[in-house]
Amino acid sequence: MPHMPRLGSGIPLVARGRELRALRAAYAAAAGGQAAAVLLSGDAGVGKTRMTEELARIAREDGALVLTGRCLDSGETGLPYLPVVEALGPVRERAGSRAALARLFGDWVELGLPDPGLDSAATGAPRTEQDLNQLQLFDAVHALLAELACERPVVLILEDLHWADASTRRLVSFLLSRLRTQALLVLGTYRADDLHRRHPLRPLLAELLRLPAVERLDMAPFSRADARAFVSALSEGGLADAAVRELAERSDGNAFFAEELLAAYSDCAEQSDALPATLVDVLLARIERLGPQAQNVVRLASVGGRRVADSRLRAVAEMDAGLDAGLREAVQHNVLVPEDGDVYTFRHALLREAVYHDLLPGERVRLHAAYARELSSRMGEPGVAAALAHHSMESHALTVALRASLEAASEAERLGAPAEALEHLERALKIWAAVPVAERPSESNSRLLERASFVAGTSGEPERAIAYAKAAVAAIDPVAEPEQAAHVRRRLAQALYATDGREQEARTVIEEALALVADRPGVPVTAWVHAAYATILRGLGQPEDAAAHAREAVTQARAMSVGGAEADALITLAMLDESRGETEASRAGLRTAMALANSVGAPTVEIRARFTLAVNQYDHGDLADAVRTLDEGVARASEVGLTWSTYGLELRALQMVTRYTNGDWDAAEASSEPGHRVSHVVWGRLAMLGAMISVARGRFAEVDRVLADYRSDDHRATPTPIVAGMVAAELAQWRGKPERALEHLRATLAWATVSWEMVSIRLAALALSSAADLAHAAATRRDDDATGAIAAEAAELLDLARKTAGSVVPRTGVLGPEGRAWLARAEAEHSRLTGADPDLWRRAVDAFGYGAVYEQALCRWRLAEACLLTDDRAGAAEALRLADEVATTLGAKPLREALRRMARRARITLDPDATPRERIDLFTPRERAVLALVAQGRTNRQVGDELFISEKTVSVHLSRIMAKLGATRRAEAVAVAYDRGLLERAE
Repeated sequence: MPHMPRLGSGIPLVARGRELRALRAAYAAAAGGQAAAVLLSGDAGVGKTRMTEELARIAREDGALVLTGRCLDSGETGLPYLPVVEALGPVRERAGSRAALARLFGDWVELGLPDPGLDSAATGAPRTEQDLNQLQLFDAVHALLAELACERPVVLILEDLHWADASTRRLVSFLLSRLRTQALLVLGTYRADDLHRRHPLRPLLAELLRLPAVERLDMAPFSRADARAFVSALSEGGLADAAVRELAERSDGNAFFAEELLAAYSDCAEQSDALPATLVDVLLARIERLGPQAQNVVRLASVGGRRVADSRLRAVAEMDAGLDAGLREAVQHNVLVPEDGDVYTFRHALLREAVYHDLLPGERVRLHAAYARELSSRMGEPGVAAALAHHSMESHALTVALRASLEAASEAERLGAPAEALEHLERALKIWAAVPVAERPSESNSRLLERASFVAGTSGEPERAIAYAKAAVAAIDPVAEPEQAAHVRRRLAQALYATDGREQEARTVIEEALALVADRPGVPVTAWVHAAYATILRGLGQPEDAAAHAREAVTQARAMSVGGAEADALITLAMLDESRGETEASRAGLRTAMALANSVGAPTVEIRARFTLAVNQYDHGDLADAVRTLDEGVARASEVGLTWSTYGLELRALQMVTRYTNGDWDAAEASSEPGHRVSHVVWGRLAMLGAMISVARGRFAEVDRVLADYRSDDHRATPTPIVAGMVAAELAQWRGKPERALEHLRATLAWATVSWEMVSIRLAALALSSAADLAHAAATRRDDDATGAIAAEAAELLDLARKTAGSVVPRTGVLGPEGRAWLARAEAEHSRLTGADPDLWRRAVDAFGYGAVYEQALCRWRLAEACLLTDDRAGAAEALRLADEVATTLGAKPLREALRRMARRARITLDPDATPRERIDLFTPRERAVLALVAQGRTNRQVGDELFISEKTVSVHLSRIMAKLGATRRAEAVAVAYDRGLLERAE
């Protein structure tokens, strides 16, 4: 009988040269300072783990730090981020020094969290969909890896991502979207054959593979020749060629299947007709060849998961005397593999699955119950509650499962894993009614529903958050518990108000809450309800009522020393002061609220005050002050751990807008890394703001991808759809498709007039720019009908801009410098339909002089065009040079190219230091320009329009060209010029 075959990991790597070269190249790039990620896919058993081991060996030999973590199948553990905890184990001391990471290792450290009485939705801004703790944790992991990569190359290996929990998937997305110049390589593996159509990893993979630093590496099964080479290497030459061919053929190119077939063949003493037919049969046949004690041990271990601690097996086993013998036999037959830390791991996940699913129903319940009994004595340890809930559910011990689920939910919330917390809470809600009343925990069903609502909202499930909040409202008797009933209604109102289009419903609910506490002025919830009501009323355009409730909130809060509610109401009052034009009073009120919130330890309210002050300064055109406030606010948000809270995000978004406006584009782009799928709101806001710069810099393919991703997610959170519409329009405009740009702007205007009227001035100005281009094209075609239709629409657009500026009251009370500038541009753009007016364009240039450098450069481009049409060459030259200087500094490639085309056509030199040409040209620059356009088939009129000269002047230039070439016709002149090499052919 042949000897026991070697494991695949014990032989040299066979037939994986292509994959290994790709991994080596990715590692070399990362080690050189170009961070990279590889997603290694393949069927179960194809050899992915062996490839990760090979890369780890190569990296360690090069001096790199290798961190490896493995995801486990659902039910094996309830601890979120388990692969991250395992991977960071070698650097636990470094990781534990960071508060957010210490939680992963069971060192619970309380961070500066939002006031318990104030939810982000209550303040009126769009609510982020993720828990603050989670994003703090993501930032901490990213910072730790970046710090380690500064010392030596780092390779992070995450195996079996198809089993990753939701929070781990989000962390992977966060990390991979931030791969830049770190000496970091991330290698993830997943089973391609497990990704069914609705598998949660599928959309994440589609998003990740669009990132420039990420590539996918598919591991196909061995070819026939490679499979034979692999089997031969495994058997170390101990098999006949016929047996090698037989086993290789039956393995279907799967490395693990080949190992198992070879093991079965060895046991069957070369009787190939006795070999099992399927992989499951092979695996179970291997187990059946073990002794009774070993089979019992393997069955018991399968219930514990792919990895089981020796201590847990001993505590659960009912056969103390035979445990060691059974374990020894299972290890000798490569069914279980001992690892560091007294842990046993199944040789392959497929082996564990086959054993577990072969258990009898009663046997499975009995073994799960044994695990549950062992875990009950270890409650309080990280991950135990979730595991106990799982085993109790499988063994039908619902009372224990309920209590364990609630504890697991609390643990997941502390870890910053809202998606997992929601799963545990939903399990608890599912079995609540099945548990006898006397055996239920003290936490009421309504409180459980309220927790589920909050966690659903923070895990990106707003509709479920509303549904649970409504269920919580229905579960509380408002007569018996009026304060709690008011509290849950406030929660529901906040969730509704954070959802576009449900503001009136939010108002109805908050009014119900107010009615419940109207005669209870001495309780904290009353102050918070008044503060939330004031926020909602201000958002609905009822300033007087909003002020009344805000003042009442201040009175109530001061009487009960509820500083957070008082500061929140003061912010609303300051915003109302601003709307009345009382700018200084508003800013003073915001600074008072900021100081109060800081003194009482209400960081969420403090960050809201900082953001509101920055908006005040930005809207009044005080960009320098706004920049200082924003920089301080972003730093403060980071200091208190609120970088990704609602107003932390709003601060960052406004910081990007301000930097875009004042021309600090590089800094703005550095802030636009959104971490797609970590939070849809975060991604939508920052990605679209970043796309504004990308399109202005000419990175059109990148913008196409961002817009495609955005549309697939169907964001409806104002103002993101409006920014997306402007980005799409500018992209079409620079691509020479003004009709598409106008379509985008029409759709965006329809949205804006419902949700954000003031932006209609800007949208109308942009639409007028597209309309002017279309009118020019129609006039060139002499299409009078099209010209008339465009002129009529342009008149409507200008009227919309004027009416919006005159009738819609902005938050500042009066139209600010930005609004006035866009109105001036709308007037100037409209003049292009009838012949540009340089004076209108000069007014637009001056209006954007408050600090909007890119918009001012665009206006100078159009001013130069108007000057050329009125024969003011000096004015055109000055405008072109100033605009070109800004475009060059910003890296605004499309604008710079447009400016230089215009300068060439007008024979204006943009570079004052340009040297004169040494070669004598047969043609003057103007003649050469005319000839080039004629060669493209343009008529004299079209040539004149392009070069800003009359049709008659074009005819004169053509006559001179034909005389110089000895030609009698236009076509002959073009042909002669080509023949003599005087004209380059267009490609």
